[in-house]
Amino acid sequence: MEGIRKGLDKLILFICVVLFMLMTVVGTYQILVRYVFKSPSTISEELISYSFAWMSMFAASYIFGKRDHMRMVFFIEKFTKNAQRTVAIITEIVILLFALGVLVGGGSYITSLSMTQMTPALKISMGYIYLVIPVCGIMTSIYSVLNIVDLMKNLKEA
Repeated sequence: MEGIRKGLDKLILFICVVLFMLMTVVGTYQILVRYVFKSPSTISEELISYSFAWMSMFAASYIFGKRDHMRMVFFIEKFTKNAQRTVAIITEIVILLFALGVLVGGGSYITSLSMTQMTPALKISMGYIYLVIPVCGIMTSIYSVLNIVDLMKNLKEA
């Protein structure tokens, strides 16, 4: 299980680093052509926007995998350790249901629905842009299952 988590972590971090580097290079290009050559680029603006959306989705999956997302711990900390783990398991199940239902199910639907729509500047299918939603939904689902297994293991050890 730990091998799956580490592999997924490395993959997501690699994708995020590549997207961030792409956004930096394209942003620099955009500034250069706009202010130095007085010829703004619409392609670069669109590419940066879609890259940022993709990076945000992958980063969100990574954060859920690390269980570093925002939580209201002041309320949960009043419970016993076993109750805290039980609430954590329930939370992970809710995240798993959301990821499967909304991200994978809804994301797949919107991806297939928008395959014929083209982006204005890049002239690629919007379906490819929306593809990040079900992909990250699958990754978040895998992380949720791994987190549930880890929490169950800790529940039995306590």
